[in-house]
Amino acid sequence: MPPRILYLATADARGHLMRAQLLTHALRAAGAQVQVLTTSDEGARFLAGFGIDAPVLSRHYAVQFDAQQNMLRRETDRNVAHYMFHPGRMLRDVGTLSAHFRHADLVVNDSFHPALLLMGWLPFWRRKVVHVYGASLRRALETNFKGRMPGPVARLFGGIVAWQIDRSRARIEHDFAYGEPRHDGHGRHRLATPVAVVDAVDHSDAARRVAAVYLNPHFKDAALADGLEQGLADAGVPAHLVGEGYAQRAHWHARDEHWIEAAAHSAFIVSAPGMAALSIASVYRKPILLLLTDQPEQAINAGRAAQLGLTHRVVVWRGDTAKFARAVAVAAGELLALPAGSGNADEGRQGAVDRLGHWTALLSRLAGAERVTGEQVLRDG
Repeated sequence: MPPRILYLATADARGHLMRAQLLTHALRAAGAQVQVLTTSDEGARFLAGFGIDAPVLSRHYAVQFDAQQNMLRRETDRNVAHYMFHPGRMLRDVGTLSAHFRHADLVVNDSFHPALLLMGWLPFWRRKVVHVYGASLRRALETNFKGRMPGPVARLFGGIVAWQIDRSRARIEHDFAYGEPRHDGHGRHRLATPVAVVDAVDHSDAARRVAAVYLNPHFKDAALADGLEQGLADAGVPAHLVGEGYAQRAHWHARDEHWIEAAAHSAFIVSAPGMAALSIASVYRKPILLLLTDQPEQAINAGRAAQLGLTHRVVVWRGDTAKFARAVAVAAGELLALPAGSGNADEGRQGAVDRLGHWTALLSRLAGAERVTGEQVLRDG
C-alpha cells in the first residue's frame, strides 16, 4: 500500500501553498497518497489553480498584517491567543486532525500551525508529525517577544517553542541557499527550498527585458503600487504584475500559475524577500529587487541575501510614493546595467529537479518508515 501523507499548509503567505502544491504533485507522481488542508478560503482557491483540492481546516488562525505587509504584532498575538484558548477553535481542530491521523502515515505541518505544534509534542501523535519551516521563520518565531517583554520571559517563550518543535518525529528546515541535504542524526533535516521546474524557455529579447513582479496578498496599499509601477516605468522596464491584493487594479493579475516561468526568463524579479522568491532567484540565477517592509522573517532573509552574494537590490516602503518610485527606478536601472549572468533557465532546471527529488525522497522515506513502525507496534501488541 502506498504511503499516506496529510499536508497542512498555512495560507498566511503563498510560499507555503506553493511548496505544498509542488510537493503534492511530486509525491503523488512517486506513488504516495497526499491529502492537503489549508487555513483560508483564499488559500484553497490558490491551490485549486494548481489542481489541488484542499479543504479548509478552520479560518480562525492567521498572522495579521496591514496593507503594506507590515506585521501587526499585537494583533497577531491576540489572534493566536484567541485561537489557542477559545474552546471551539484549536481544540476543535485537534479533534478534526486526530481523525485524519488515523488514516495518515505522516503529517506535515507547513509552517507552525498551533494545533500541530501541540500534537507534535504529545506522545500519542508526535511520532507522525514533521514540521516544515524556513530557517528564518523559526528564528523569528522563537524571538517573537524579544524587546517586547522582559528578557527572561522572552527567552522562556523561545525555549518552550523550541522544545515543542523538537519533540516531533522530524523537522525539515529549508533555506534558499542550502546546498546538499544534511541530517543531524536527531530528526532535523536541512534541505534547499523546493522550486518549480521550468521547461518552456522563451529566449526572445522582449521576454528577457520584462520585470516579473509578485506581491503576496497582504500588499493592498494603492500608493505603494503607484510608486512601484511609476518606478519601473521610469526605468523603462515593462512589468508582468501579479498580486491578489491588487486584483481590481488595471494591469495586475490576481494569480498566475505560470508566474515562475515568467520569473525564470525575466530581466529581474520584484518581490518581498520571502523564501520562495529568493529560491527562484537563486536557482534560475536571476537578479531580484527586494521590497522590504516590517516583516521579521523577511528582514532576516534580506540580510542573508546580502551575506550570500545574491544579486539584488533592496527598496524600503516608508509611505512616500514619490521617493519610493525614485528608489525603485534607481534599483531597477542598476539591475539592468549588470552584466548578464552565466546561468539561464535551462541550467537552473536541473537544480530545481534535484531540490524536488530530495524532498520527495525524504518525505516518502519518513512516511514509509512510520508505516513499518506502526505495523510493528500492532504485531507486538
